Amino acid sequence: MTAIDTAPFLGLPHATITLASASVTRQNILRAAGVDFNVAPTAIDEARIRADAQAGAMAADEIAVLLAFLKAQAASQILLPIQSPTNSSYIIGCDQLLLIDDHIMAKPESLTEAKQQMLMLAGKRHELLSAIVLIRDGQRIWHHLGRAALTMRKFDDAFADAYIRRVGEAALWSSGAYLIDSVGSSLFARIDGNHFDILGLPLFPLLGILHEHGLCPLEAV
Repeated sequence: MTAIDTAPFLGLPHATITLASASVTRQNILRAAGVDFNVAPTAIDEARIRADAQAGAMAADEIAVLLAFLKAQAASQILLPIQSPTNSSYIIGCDQLLLIDDHIMAKPESLTEAKQQMLMLAGKRHELLSAIVLIRDGQRIWHHLGRAALTMRKFDDAFADAYIRRVGEAALWSSGAYLIDSVGSSLFARIDGNHFDILGLPLFPLLGILHEHGLCPLEAV
């Protein structure tokens, strides 16, 4: 079988596309789709922003969109001063929240906490909210929120220990400590939702809005 070429295939005429995320999974999704893009990871105080938003009774879906916007905005503020005057700049910001019993579960800060989160989710249904925001030349022009429902299998303390030993520090990469695109798939009994939403990048809506703004094969750009 011939390997699929993941070289850039699609781009925007007279514009750059930047993903404001350090997530290798999100980068791989966009790269596999053939999109020509740059990466500009940004750091915001997610915990403080999330806590302030919850204190203000902001709904979880609004918090996810807010965090995605702030990440894109932070990248925009860095890139705008060096942007070419003849090219537009499209910046993609993303965020994902895990909801269990209406409680937002943050990323674990230790392997012990990762195991605790797994045991809290075992045998239960939870939701993933995947927000994506698009900024053009410093202005927010679009956002989308994907939802997915996931049910974990029942498993015991020994299974959780074995899983944490297997994945190591990767357990700290996401809320719930699961790596659903690899060994973490074994944790689940049922998944309802779009595959890309679950991985944290709602790809089809993003490609749709980019096509509306002129996304086309690079040879035509």
